[in-house]
Amino acid sequence: MDNQKTYKIEFLLLIAVLALCLVINISLGSVNIPIDSIFGSIFSTIENTTWQIIVTDFRLPKAVTAILVGSGLGISGLLMQTLFRNPLAGPFVLGITSGASLGVALVILGSGLFGGLFATALISKWSVVIAASLGSFIVLLAVLTVSSKVRDTMAILIIGLMFGSITAAVVSVLSYFSSAEQLQQYIFWGFGSLSNLSWNEILIFFIIYMIGMLLSIASLKVLNSLLLGDNYAKSLGLNLKQSRLIIILATSLIAGTITAFTGPIAFIGLAIPHLTRQIFKTSNHKILVPAVLLFGAIVMLICDSIAQIPGSDYTLPINAITALVGAPVVIWLLVKQRKMMF
Repeated sequence: MDNQKTYKIEFLLLIAVLALCLVINISLGSVNIPIDSIFGSIFSTIENTTWQIIVTDFRLPKAVTAILVGSGLGISGLLMQTLFRNPLAGPFVLGITSGASLGVALVILGSGLFGGLFATALISKWSVVIAASLGSFIVLLAVLTVSSKVRDTMAILIIGLMFGSITAAVVSVLSYFSSAEQLQQYIFWGFGSLSNLSWNEILIFFIIYMIGMLLSIASLKVLNSLLLGDNYAKSLGLNLKQSRLIIILATSLIAGTITAFTGPIAFIGLAIPHLTRQIFKTSNHKILVPAVLLFGAIVMLICDSIAQIPGSDYTLPINAITALVGAPVVIWLLVKQRKMMF
């Protein structure tokens, strides 16, 4: 494990690229706004109130959401890959997304079983967020309960996948009894979206996100120890069961909150840790965690900028862009490297 190199130049470059991507992301949209007016809208007040509202109430919140989502999913993926020592593990292997999807399905598709009054009373922006949060939280409790009784880490991974299969089956039953309109609404939620979050919603998002991040930072020593095996970690006096619970809780808080507010967003959590390791040739999590955080934010801003289709009024589903842009890059890197660095 490389503990000597600090990668100062790489970090400075990532910070500069992040700032550049942020500016580009805010400048793109159906309305052409000059760069000086964009900065004026952010740091003061400009005469054109329409531009001011577009920048401060729509573009800037969406860019901030992209940064939180990209960095959060990247960190969650890194935690899961290290915990399970599996390069194909992502932030949603524990069934968190499936639980959130089930909660949303009960709200959107539930009217097929419980009647139209149920849907009319419940379907709203906050009800979807709350339903997704409750769904992911219930799955989290189930996984935490099981993990406290199971010693084998790989068994937790399999149990998480089984929870995902169970929730997917329930969603399929709900879909069968739902109308085309309800199915379309549920599918649109599944596309993922970084827009339509107010500053108050972003504040709630950020608070839960930071709790998960602080738990991740507190687990840096544990993560480094787990790379060398459970026996080595035990020899250092670490409580593996407690440490494992903290890592699972951190991942669930971050990934569950992201899914609740933006929908399920694929690829980022799986690929960002691998892409980061191509630049930072280290397994030291004190280096990898901040690097993944920055790299994830950059990639998400780039994907969101592409999704906006510069010069057009259309916006593509962010889920499609993350897969179409990212998957070929990962394939190319893996073919070039011929192996995964892990």
